[in-house]
Amino acid sequence: MTEEKTRVLIIGSGPAGYTAGIYASRANLKPVIYEGDQPGGQLTQTTEIENFPGYPEGVQGQEMMGHLRAQAERFGAEVRSRVITEVDFSKRPFVCTDERGDRIIAETVIISTGASAKYLGLPDEKKYQGLGVSACATCDGFFYRKKNVAVVGGGDTACEESLYLSTLCKKVYLIVRKGYLRASDVMKRRVEERENIEILFHCNTEGLFGEDGVEGAHLVEHLGEEGERRFDIAIDGFFLGIGHRPNTDIFRGQVELDAEGYVKVKGATTHTNVEGVFAAGDCADPRYRQAICAAGTGCRAALDAEKFLMEHAEM
Repeated sequence: MTEEKTRVLIIGSGPAGYTAGIYASRANLKPVIYEGDQPGGQLTQTTEIENFPGYPEGVQGQEMMGHLRAQAERFGAEVRSRVITEVDFSKRPFVCTDERGDRIIAETVIISTGASAKYLGLPDEKKYQGLGVSACATCDGFFYRKKNVAVVGGGDTACEESLYLSTLCKKVYLIVRKGYLRASDVMKRRVEERENIEILFHCNTEGLFGEDGVEGAHLVEHLGEEGERRFDIAIDGFFLGIGHRPNTDIFRGQVELDAEGYVKVKGATTHTNVEGVFAAGDCADPRYRQAICAAGTGCRAALDAEKFLMEHAEM
C-alpha cells in the first residue's frame, strides 16, 4: 500500500473527467485522473458521434475519448486505469483509496463518474449494442431518419425520446409494460396526439432479431395473463427510455445526492456541499446527458478547483 498527495484528484473519465484534466493540468495543478472501470465513459460504447463540435465528418466514440485522454496527458495529467473504491470527505485533505489499497491524499476532488443507462437485461441488448440498440435518442436518432424504431418505457424519459424520434423517423413504437403511461399529463397528451407514434400497452420485449443489425423485436402482450399473445414488429432501431443510474454509490454519505443519486451542485457552479469537492458531467446532470455538456462542466470544475486552491492555504 502506498500513499501520495495531489492537488487535484479527478475520479472518473469521459468528456467531463478528461476535460477537467486538460484545464487542471494547464493550470499546473498536476491532476491525477482515475478512469474507473469504463475508461472513457459511456461514449466508448457508442459507434459514430456526429454532434460533438470539431468533428465535421463524425468520429468513433473510442477515438474521440482517446483524443481527449491524450490531450490531458500532453499537459501533464497522470491518467490511471484504476478504480477509486472508497472516499473520506469528512475533512481536508481528502483521503481516497483505490482498488489496490493505495491512498491518495487530495486537496480537491472532482467527481466525474458519469451515469449508466438502465437496460432490460436482454442478451440481445449487448449483441446489438451499436448495431441498432441505443439509450440516447438525441445521440443516435439521426441515423434512423425515415426508418421505423421502438422505444421502451412509459415515463417522461420514454415519451421525450419518442417525441424526438417522431420528428426524424417514419414510425415510432412506444412499448409500455403497463396499461398506462406514467408520464406527466402534458407528455402523455403530446405522445397520444403524434400521428406516427403507436403505443403498445401491456407489452414486454422478449428479444431482438436481425442479421447485421436490429431488424425487429419479439414482443409478448399480456404476459402471464389470459389472452397472452406473441408477435413481432419490424424496426431498425431499439431505444431504451427507462432512465439512467448515476455512478455515485461510493459517495453516499460523503456528499449530498438527490433522490435519484445525482450529485447536487450549488447553482451554476460545480461546488458540492463539501468545500473542495466538485462534480461534473452526467453524475450531476439528470437532464441533458450530452457529451458536450459534460465537457463544459469538466472545464468549470477545473476552474472552480483552481480558484478554490488559490483562496485556501495548501496542505
